Amino acid sequence: MRLQYDLVDLRLFVNVAEARSLTRGAERTFLSVGAASLRIKNLEAALQARLLNRHSQGMHLTPAGEALLSHALSIFREIERLHGDLQNYSHGLKGQVRIFANTTAITEILPNALSRFLASRPDIDIDLEERLSPDIARAVAEGNVDIGILAGNVKTDGLEVIPYQKDRLVIAVPAGHPLENAGVIDFGDALPFNFISLHRDSAIHSFVEQVVASLGTSISVRIRVSSFEALCRMVEANVGIGMLPRSVGRRLAGSHAIALVELSDAWAARELKICVQDMRQLPSFASDLIEYLVADQPRDEQAR
Repeated sequence: MRLQYDLVDLRLFVNVAEARSLTRGAERTFLSVGAASLRIKNLEAALQARLLNRHSQGMHLTPAGEALLSHALSIFREIERLHGDLQNYSHGLKGQVRIFANTTAITEILPNALSRFLASRPDIDIDLEERLSPDIARAVAEGNVDIGILAGNVKTDGLEVIPYQKDRLVIAVPAGHPLENAGVIDFGDALPFNFISLHRDSAIHSFVEQVVASLGTSISVRIRVSSFEALCRMVEANVGIGMLPRSVGRRLAGSHAIALVELSDAWAARELKICVQDMRQLPSFASDLIEYLVADQPRDEQAR
C-alpha cells in the first residue's frame, strides 16, 4: 500500500490528538470543523484503520492513533531540524519551537525574554503553552514538545536538565492584616484565612492544591482570578490572602497596597529548570533559544 501523507493532515491529527477535541484541533490548524472532520475520515480510510474513538466527553486515540501520533511527532521534529540546518543557506524558511512552561515562567519571566529573542530572530516562531510541571516533563520525554520549563520535585529521569532561575513562594496580605508584620511564617499559619487563587487550570493553583492535600488539610478559596495582578487587586481589597512567587509579588507590591510574608516551608523554594530530551538532537534555533534564556537572567540576586 503506497500512501502520500499530507503534512496538513498530519498536523491536524496531532492537534486533535493533543487537544482531545476535533473542534479545538481544527481551530489550532485554522480549519473549519467540517473540513477537519473530512480530512480525518479520509486519513482513516487511506490507512484502513480507525484513529480516534469519539464519545460525549471528547475523544481518545485508538492503538493505531497512538502509533500515528508518535510517528507524526517524529516527522515534525525532523522537519524542524531540517529547517534549522537549512537556515544557514536560506532566509526564507521559518523554524518553530514548541515550549511547555509553568505559570511563573509564562507570566513573569518569558514575556520579556522571548520578546527580545524574537525581535532578533525573525526566522523563528514559538508555540508556548502553560502546563503543570509533571505534564511538562512527560511531554518532553514523549517528544511532544522541544523545551520544557518547570519547577518542583518532578521526575526528569532520562532528560537533560539545565538550571534556569530561582524564586520563592510568598503570601500576599492586605495592609493591616494580622500577618502583615509576621516576617516569616509556616504555611499552616496562613490556613485559617480566606484565600484568593488563580484559576483551576493554572500550574500554581494545582501545586498549591497538592501541597494542601499532602498536609491533609484544606484551604478556603473565596474567589479565583485569571492573573497575579488580579490576585493582588483582590488582596488589596481585603477579599483574602494569596500565594504567588516572590519576584511577582515584589513587582506588584509597588502598585498595590499589599505586604509580602515569607514562607519557611522547604517546598516554598522554587527552582525553575529547562529540560529537553537531548540538546544535540534539537534544531539549532531551539538550542540557540535555550542558550539565550540561560544567559538572559537577572543580575541582581535579590530580584529573584
